[in-house]
Amino acid sequence: MSKQSRRSFIAKAGMAAAGVAGLSSFAESNTAGKNIFVHHVYFWLKNSDSKEDKAKLIEGLKKLSKVKTIKMFHIGQPADTNREVIDRSYAISWLTMFKNKADQDSYQSDPIHLDFIRDYAHLWSKVIVYDSVDV
Repeated sequence: MSKQSRRSFIAKAGMAAAGVAGLSSFAESNTAGKNIFVHHVYFWLKNSDSKEDKAKLIEGLKKLSKVKTIKMFHIGQPADTNREVIDRSYAISWLTMFKNKADQDSYQSDPIHLDFIRDYAHLWSKVIVYDSVDV
């Protein structure tokens, strides 16, 4: 393994560990029954084969992550898993966690969110949202 590859591996491992630690600390500080609000959005691109459009949407989601009430976010794409129950037809997913419904409601009207819709809606043909709260 070259030094560059080793550095790249260590950097990626560090980022992954930080992400897990961030999620763990969020989960520990917000245990079940405390009104955590999960907002999961799936995007289908108009130009599904366009790497440029996919990159542009990801750029927009990174800007969107700056909304102050977002406690945790994840930008993803379909995993390479193939089972009958798995839908891999979307291009990008956007998972966010909020402290409570009020924070998510604030996110919906935040100028950063409204700018995201205005600036990037032309990229997608379909959006599905799954919101969930603690049981």
